[in-house]
Amino acid sequence: MLDLMTRIRRLQRPSLLARAARFGADDYRRETYLPRLLKTDVLPRPAAAIMTLLAIEADLDRRRIAGDAPYSPGRHVEFLIAIAGEARLLQAIRVHAV
Repeated sequence: MLDLMTRIRRLQRPSLLARAARFGADDYRRETYLPRLLKTDVLPRPAAAIMTLLAIEADLDRRRIAGDAPYSPGRHVEFLIAIAGEARLLQAIRVHAV
């Protein structure tokens, strides 16, 4: 199984979604985003959050590709922002742990 950072690096999304997520990632605040996106009051550790976010984002991407009516590009970008923000946090934790 691929590690989380490799899975994130291998995500291939349309450039408009990816650019919007990169711009939004600078303002990412996990205390604000995660409870709303994951529908929980308890903030998971970054790795657990990334795994859940990746699963939900994969479903959103399937909806995008299929052209499903309930698909929301804005919501998709929110999940991509959260994935990028959590990945940055996970990298920072790993660097400080060494």
